[in-house]
Amino acid sequence: MELTINGRAHRLEVRTVADVIAHFGLAGKAVVVEADGEIVDRDRWAEAELRPHMKLELVHFVGGG
Repeated sequence: MELTINGRAHRLEVRTVADVIAHFGLAGKAVVVEADGEIVDRDRWAEAELRPHMKLELVHFVGGG
């Protein structure tokens, strides 16, 4: 499926937001997902189905010092 993720085109074999999170190795990390301008609650990632050409923004937080 063709998706735009963080401004870049990607062709991924995914069905849900949870699949995208797993693909990028972000499972279990502090991540916020926006799909076509709407924040997707973490508890809905597994059921939030994607459509071709959706725009996703994945923001993950990195600590440091």
